[in-house]
Amino acid sequence: MQRIMMILLLIMLPLSVIGKYLHWNEVALFAIACAAIIPLAGVMGRATESIAIHSGPKIGGLMNATFGNAVELIIAFFALREGLIGVVQASLTGSIIGNLLLVAGLSMLIGGVRYPKQKFNRTIAGTNAAMMLLGVVIALVIPAIFSLSHPGTIDIRMSVGVSIVVLILYLLGLFFSLFTHRNLFIYTENMEEEEAEWSVGKAIGVLAIATVAVAYESELLVHTIEAVSQKLGWSEVFIGVIIVAIIGNAAEHSSAILMAWRNKMDLALEIAVGSSLQVAMFVTPVLVFLSLALGNHMTLVFTWPELASMVLAVFLINFLAQDGESNWLEGAMALGAYLIIGIGFFFL
Repeated sequence: MQRIMMILLLIMLPLSVIGKYLHWNEVALFAIACAAIIPLAGVMGRATESIAIHSGPKIGGLMNATFGNAVELIIAFFALREGLIGVVQASLTGSIIGNLLLVAGLSMLIGGVRYPKQKFNRTIAGTNAAMMLLGVVIALVIPAIFSLSHPGTIDIRMSVGVSIVVLILYLLGLFFSLFTHRNLFIYTENMEEEEAEWSVGKAIGVLAIATVAVAYESELLVHTIEAVSQKLGWSEVFIGVIIVAIIGNAAEHSSAILMAWRNKMDLALEIAVGSSLQVAMFVTPVLVFLSLALGNHMTLVFTWPELASMVLAVFLINFLAQDGESNWLEGAMALGAYLIIGIGFFFL
């Protein structure tokens, strides 16, 4: 798989540079940029993982938590700079429901085909579930409800206040799981000691180069969104919720599914739910603060279809994970819910 990703990267990265300067069709440039970001995200993940292993479990956990959604942050930064607030909010929505339903669903489905019943740590699942309820159901729904009474007047001030609270709680959650109550977060499988793929120096160098490349491709991607929306008839919301979200999380998607296939459902759900948690409680507040610096203010007032999709995704995955076991039918239900939501956004 890694060899295929590297071949894809070596083809698409030069093509995107050539296509930009030769002014190729915007739809072609959009597709090329998407295809280049997927392997680049994988390279960034591998580099971050190597640094994390060298740094030890505590610092490594913080590294993964901080850089786990770097690609989404970079894409969102350029979209914010262009004033595409709706695309940014849609991509956040897509990342949350994509990880909770698509990634977790595929992991349960594919792992369940090989193993009739897969078990995972209920403590980890329960803690992540409670944090997701706070990060989505409360932190994102409450601003939308209160904005109904005073539309537009309190949105940005409330969003900043909520973002501060949510970010602090996210950091406290990291401190809880990595330091004070680390003994509770033990996986059910016998985990083998990991070996770093690269040295610290090489990993840092690769991460820096990959980050620059992702920034280039993200800028190209953002610049073509409006043209793609007009030419293909796709709404910018659909592009953000489905296309951009899947592209930004593709590397994590494949990792979670591979873990489930190896009967490591703990890790699969940690990748899926943990990534959604990062998006809701870390990436979203950071983007609110970034939007203030860029002058294109992004609030936490999402559209009602986006809110409904995120809330239903959180409740469904909580219900499926409450017994500490999974099977292929539960995965099919989660995946079916994602497809239904995707169809809804396509026709929105």
